[in-house]
Amino acid sequence: MAFLSCRDKINKPVEKPKDKEENLSYAMSDFKALPKIDVHVHINAETKTMIKFARANNFRLLNVTVDVSGEYYPSITEQLIIKRTHQQEDPKQVAYSTAFSLKDWDDPNWSDKVIRQLKEDFDNGANSIKTWKNIGMEARDKKGDLITIDDPRFDPVFKFIKDEGKVLLTHAGEPLNCWLPLDSMTVKNDRDYFSEHPIYHMYLHPEFPSYEDQIQQRNTMLEKNPDLTAIAFHMASLEWSVDEAAKFLERFPNTSLDIAERISHTQYQSQRDLEKVRSFFIKYQDRIVYGTDFSEDNKTVPEELETHMMEVWMNDWKYFNTDETFMVPQLDTPVQGLSLPKKVVDKMYYLNAEKIFPDTWK
Repeated sequence: MAFLSCRDKINKPVEKPKDKEENLSYAMSDFKALPKIDVHVHINAETKTMIKFARANNFRLLNVTVDVSGEYYPSITEQLIIKRTHQQEDPKQVAYSTAFSLKDWDDPNWSDKVIRQLKEDFDNGANSIKTWKNIGMEARDKKGDLITIDDPRFDPVFKFIKDEGKVLLTHAGEPLNCWLPLDSMTVKNDRDYFSEHPIYHMYLHPEFPSYEDQIQQRNTMLEKNPDLTAIAFHMASLEWSVDEAAKFLERFPNTSLDIAERISHTQYQSQRDLEKVRSFFIKYQDRIVYGTDFSEDNKTVPEELETHMMEVWMNDWKYFNTDETFMVPQLDTPVQGLSLPKKVVDKMYYLNAEKIFPDTWK
């Protein structure tokens, strides 16, 4: 992979002609009217601030469960109770995914136990299952070796997910910035995140597998499961290069990309080559789904969450739908919008998600 340099030349913005109906873009005023699906949120509270505000702005949600240890999230069991309740109370508005724990990984019956749990979760309404970056970066077996996503012990689990017709949501590794010093990172949110979560800042941990190792392990898993429908969260951790993301999509035809918390990386690239980034979204319009990674827990202040949600929505909408030049929070210089055709935005914002999850939000 040829990494994009932080010092690459910034190209002159490209203006897109819109003289044909098929090239017309949405206006800012169209935001609320368009049906939308966010495939990547985390609601871990009985409160419904996010659900209500999303509904008011024509969003449906996929509430994602994560196997996170420590203080950041409740246990998987607690998350599922909350998420199942929201889904049962409002199935047309909220769907949810499940997850599995790596506890007892060294038990010979671990895979069988996980499959039984997933069967129960799917029967109770979960439409997908998420694997997180702790696989490959944190979780270890009894010998002290890192557990990797391409380990053969996962094979029967992924086969079961495929046989059940469910979707794998996979978060593998971290952005390439994770392997760089803070002052060399391309976007502010990465600098903020890794300064606050040094355990995941691989630049500080050279004893861990490399970025390339993380990507290869995920790709090996997908190669072993070619018929498994998957969404690679966070642009498959290939956020730094739309060229690499395109190669990934060509290689794995049953996998889509979610763009949650990685739009700033495409903006960084479009500052340097707007036409390349715009062409990527148009060419792969059937393979990209919208997500934000919004979170709500018992400490969330409703007004602050709503303000944050609207700011993100508006910045994203302006970037994808207009050719305006404007500032975004994660970059120091202005960004020009991509002015994508309406049909591309329709697919990214809801049609692709409806296709991936045909029995959801009904």
